[in-house]
Amino acid sequence: MPTTAKKVEPELNFESAMDRLEAIVEQMESGKMMLEELIVRYEEGMKLVKICQQRLAKAEERIEIITRNQAGKPIVKDFEPAAEKESAREEKGTNKNDEVRLF
Repeated sequence: MPTTAKKVEPELNFESAMDRLEAIVEQMESGKMMLEELIVRYEEGMKLVKICQQRLAKAEERIEIITRNQAGKPIVKDFEPAAEKESAREEKGTNKNDEVRLF
């Protein structure tokens, strides 16, 4: 295996960067890499993490821009998955205790 890292291009989209990052993690976890190769892959992975963070930040900005209230005015609110699920249940007329669970 060559010890040179693949060039990380800033034009990578989020999915491509994540795919490459997952491949790097898999390689590193295999235990078959030399220390120098591990370091090179770690550096590449950190660059990919930065790219992913940038892409997510841009996506968040775009979502904030397009979020609007019923009157059509833009609103900004934090995304809270638990709160979203709870409000969906309230709209349907159910609550947490009405759920049927098998286990």
